[in-house]
Amino acid sequence: MQQRTISNRSVAAMTVERDTVFWDRTVTGFGVRVYPTGGKVYIAQARGPEGPKRVTVGRHGVLNADEARRRAALIVTRIKAGEDPVALPLAARARGGPTVADLAARYLEDHVEVRLKPRTQTKLRGVLRRHILPALGRLPVEAVERRQVVELHRGLSGRPVAANRAVKTLAHMYRLGEGWGLVPAGCNPCRSIEKHPERGRERFLTDAEFARLGRALDEAVDTGTASPVAAAAIRLLMLTGCRKGEVLALRWTDVDLDAGELRLPDAKSGPRAVQLPPPAVRLLAALPRRAGNPWVFPGRAPDGRCSESALDRAWRAVREAAKLEDVRIHDLRHSFASRALALGETLPVIGKLLGHNDIETTARYAHLAQDSIHEAAERIADSIAADIL
Repeated sequence: MQQRTISNRSVAAMTVERDTVFWDRTVTGFGVRVYPTGGKVYIAQARGPEGPKRVTVGRHGVLNADEARRRAALIVTRIKAGEDPVALPLAARARGGPTVADLAARYLEDHVEVRLKPRTQTKLRGVLRRHILPALGRLPVEAVERRQVVELHRGLSGRPVAANRAVKTLAHMYRLGEGWGLVPAGCNPCRSIEKHPERGRERFLTDAEFARLGRALDEAVDTGTASPVAAAAIRLLMLTGCRKGEVLALRWTDVDLDAGELRLPDAKSGPRAVQLPPPAVRLLAALPRRAGNPWVFPGRAPDGRCSESALDRAWRAVREAAKLEDVRIHDLRHSFASRALALGETLPVIGKLLGHNDIETTARYAHLAQDSIHEAAERIADSIAADIL
């Protein structure tokens, strides 16, 4: 039995000396029959209650491979269920079935709200509300075609991150929907949609900018434009490379000043320990503690801690005073990694310090390592040149 991944490119390249059927590796029962004359026909085959059946899905060129795969998956499902395997139009076949909105509701209830953290939940609800549901929500899940997802993706081309996230979310919904029995196998309309290129944004503070930021923090506290709590949180971000959410979620029970360690039970990549350098230990030791308030950085949020919005307001005031308007608060984390590389730390060590589970995440800083190596080579060569030239 001939097996391969069936795609437009692979089917176009198929030539045979006698009639041959090539079966798809990803969807069982989906194949393409190739004739010596060059004709190619997509087929679907499965065993039903009355025995095996084979159905012609359509001719290559009239259907593309992705659409043929989706239709074949539906035909296979119908054959196995003992139903008429004739390939009806998608909209007619799907009438009365669950809609994309139904699938989204199940996705939120059984996956997003159970497995994901609050910030991720908020992001995905926004993707569904702003992009997926307005475009596709009323359609039956089986009626959504690849061209409609492509239209959604292209319509957001001016916002490539949002466009890619919408398609990724929809694809994940369909994959989970198969397991829930809401989507027939092989019916994912997001196959082979090429992502828009996303422009990476990297900003690293220089020594002089760190100094300006330190002075601006002192002045902001003195003038009242930033609270001592917010200023201390920003300083801890600079000294540890932690994420904003990790710092704001710190309880005093997570802090061990004697061991010089933060123990984060619910960091982005799971529980982890953060090493506290002496300046960070002194910073935390100097913070006052509020009776009955467990948070390291207390504030006016309903749960008693400093809110993200309060910290963001303080950051905007401080960075404006320091003339660093293009610097995001998350860039402090990148700057921590940049300084570590400049001091000769390796990427694996930096990954541990930042709490990366995957070395590929840390590898974004690899070009900085090359810069450090280049600078070191220049210093060595200059030293030798002073002796020999």
